[in-house]
Amino acid sequence: MSANNVKVGDKVTIKIPRALYERLGKIVQGSGFNSVTDFIVFVLRDLVATQSQNQPVDDQDALSKEEIKVIRKRLRSLGYL
Repeated sequence: MSANNVKVGDKVTIKIPRALYERLGKIVQGSGFNSVTDFIVFVLRDLVATQSQNQPVDDQDALSKEEIKVIRKRLRSLGYL
């Protein structure tokens, strides 16, 4: 199903910290996104698309300790950790 054909019942609520939501609101202003929700959906779709393109074929392709460290740092800066 494409993004333009989403039915009302096909949506769920995701809770995020209010401080993070407010920071995202500042980022969204003047960005071309209509709402924080639209921005979050865009970022998550991009992340999922990137992840699916980079699926490890075997253990040799798994994330290195340094890559995990960078990801954790990024998640912490976004307020998820």
